[in-house]
Amino acid sequence: MHGPTLVNWLLAVLTAAAGAYCLTRLRHSPCSPAGTHRLLAREADAAEALMGLGMAAMAVTGAAVPAGVWAWLFGIPATGFLLAAVRGSTRRVHRLHHAVGGLAMTYMALAMTASPGHHHHAASTGTPLLTGALLLYFGAYSLWAGTRLLHTPGGSVAVGTAGLPQACRLTMGIGMFAMLLTM
Repeated sequence: MHGPTLVNWLLAVLTAAAGAYCLTRLRHSPCSPAGTHRLLAREADAAEALMGLGMAAMAVTGAAVPAGVWAWLFGIPATGFLLAAVRGSTRRVHRLHHAVGGLAMTYMALAMTASPGHHHHAASTGTPLLTGALLLYFGAYSLWAGTRLLHTPGGSVAVGTAGLPQACRLTMGIGMFAMLLTM
């Protein structure tokens, strides 16, 4: 990332916490095939854990990790989610969101590693049109996730652990927005 070191570390801590929480949810959810809903919940937890922990690693290590590693880490699961969204009959939008997130992470990693010494100059990397479109997407997603965090279907404010999954999604949406903003 191009931002100040303190901002990079703060982003890394927030996204690592969100990713670790999703990993904990994945670890503690039953593995038995209790239906499609349980399987999709585990799939979402795995994708969000990968994104949160990957964003934390990218915020701290940046271009020190070869672009190919980032491309494999995010590109392969993103392709899988994209194919599942196209073929699947359930949770298409959610899978498509994970595909967009993974492809955005791949895009940022390739753009970041394509400009050696990127921490020392303010020149932007990547394609401005694609970066702008991703900024709009993750900005809108963050606003949407924030509204879902504040209000539950019953109309009350989500408090306690009931709102933690939405808080993690909001954190990762803001994290993606921040990472794209520094390109």
